[in-house]
Amino acid sequence: MPEPSKFRDPIFYTFRQPRATAGFVPNYHAHMAQQKIVRFHTDESEDWVADLACGHTQHVRHRPPWELRPWVTTEEGRRAHLGCVLECKKCDEQAVPQD
Repeated sequence: MPEPSKFRDPIFYTFRQPRATAGFVPNYHAHMAQQKIVRFHTDESEDWVADLACGHTQHVRHRPPWELRPWVTTEEGRRAHLGCVLECKKCDEQAVPQD
């Protein structure tokens, strides 16, 4: 049986990312809710967690080579990132913040 051509395969077109044109870089996360960091705390595993303005939380770990956030390891680094924006997936899912 011959291998199907990728140009006739509907799966190829379903998962293909749009091609960037000159001067245009697609932002695949443009739809994500943007929320500011208001404070930091540690969880039970001593990992740093950002408290967002929406009431949700998000881990901000520094675990090279997978997650590179050396700024989270120092008080000065965390203070410098207060007010920075993170994408909040929970807001997009319309999740109710937990206290």
